[in-house]
Amino acid sequence: MRVVVTGATGNVGTTVVEHLLATRDDVEVVGLARRVPTTAAADDAYAGRLTWAGVDLSDDACLPALRVALRGADAVVHLAWGFQPSHDPDYLEALGVGGTRRVLESATAEQVPHLVHMSSVGAYSPKTDDLPVAESYPTHGIRSSMYSRHKATAESLLDDHEAAVAAGRTDGPAVARLRPGIVGQRDAGSALLRYGLPGLVPGRAVTLLPVLPLDRSLLVPMVHAADVADAVGRVLEQRSTGAFNLAAPTPVTPADIASALGARHVHAPGRLLRAAVSASWQARLQPLDPGWIDLALEVPLMDTRRAREELGWSASRTAVSVLEETVAGMRDSASGSTAVLRPRSVARNLRERVRSGPIAGRRRP
Repeated sequence: MRVVVTGATGNVGTTVVEHLLATRDDVEVVGLARRVPTTAAADDAYAGRLTWAGVDLSDDACLPALRVALRGADAVVHLAWGFQPSHDPDYLEALGVGGTRRVLESATAEQVPHLVHMSSVGAYSPKTDDLPVAESYPTHGIRSSMYSRHKATAESLLDDHEAAVAAGRTDGPAVARLRPGIVGQRDAGSALLRYGLPGLVPGRAVTLLPVLPLDRSLLVPMVHAADVADAVGRVLEQRSTGAFNLAAPTPVTPADIASALGARHVHAPGRLLRAAVSASWQARLQPLDPGWIDLALEVPLMDTRRAREELGWSASRTAVSVLEETVAGMRDSASGSTAVLRPRSVARNLRERVRSGPIAGRRRP
């Protein structure tokens, strides 16, 4: 089986690539990324079954290279997404929504039979209560969250594609959609710090907070990257289609987050927290846009029954253990071997800030 993985160097992508190669001797993986790894060590470890191609999905200029990479593939796993620069929504939309369109159109043109799209709990419409929702819940997104809007729009592209295939207007890949909660793991520590913490603040500071102001109603579904990779492998093996929720059984609460950080939780209404995040983001003091606060407070919990019954999937780690591992990775500025998961240091961030400005508004290298 030849599988093309977009976003193969990120938090989920590195784990998916490793999982596919480690669990299936008959799998050949082509990893696509804007910045491909410079070492061939991983490829050597799997006897030449892993190759790389540099593709920037944010621009139509990638189409010739993308089509070449997809030619002859049995499946494409589309993971590529962007989180920064948060002050450049046009780029983030071009990568997230535009990249999904480019992958879908290219997979159709190259007759790739199966597309696995990494969506998100963020694609869902705001919750109405705290009961877990099934995959049939509306996916109109949370409009005040840029990330959520883009995830919902990407899913609407897939809706249009599936409707066209069903009506016989076009051929194209069968589509599966995975909707995980917040995905964590230790090696993503440095990357997550870049997305959410001012660059001049050391990672160890995340566990030095005396108090943590959060709305007491916050409930966050989480899942480990390894469990998401396991779901991807099962979907590919079974040629599954449709949507699948992925989350550990019990969500993370404000008390859980405070405990992981070694802080004391104090209730802060969501509107006040959002105002503080918005003001600091607008002032370029930190890179987290306020839509993430709305997303955290409004996303529904997820019923994972379909993944259990049809894929035989279940989360191997609790949400709290995923949170604790991820926080430990942030505290230690844990990293991986790819550019996305590169080590984070205050000294490097200071040099980059002087040279290129804050990450939230920085042009891509």
